[in-house]
Amino acid sequence: MYWVYILKSIKANRYYIGHTNNLVKRLNEHNSGKTKSTKGYIPWVIARTEKFATKSEAFRREQEIKNFKSGIKFKQLLITESWQSG
Repeated sequence: MYWVYILKSIKANRYYIGHTNNLVKRLNEHNSGKTKSTKGYIPWVIARTEKFATKSEAFRREQEIKNFKSGIKFKQLLITESWQSG
């Protein structure tokens, strides 16, 4: 199982989009400063997740979301259901 996730920085009101097969571990990595691109904006909270069966599906969805980051579609993602069930 793979997850696409959107994190929100409480400190800077910024967003980060990624994918992983271990959501808890990845969030901990972001909040511990192990990810160079996000360490200046700690703490991070999960704003949205989506579940996928394969890594390639998750990667495609991550790229799709990144293509409309900060636009209307991105904002709509954040106000719709945040947690998808299996």
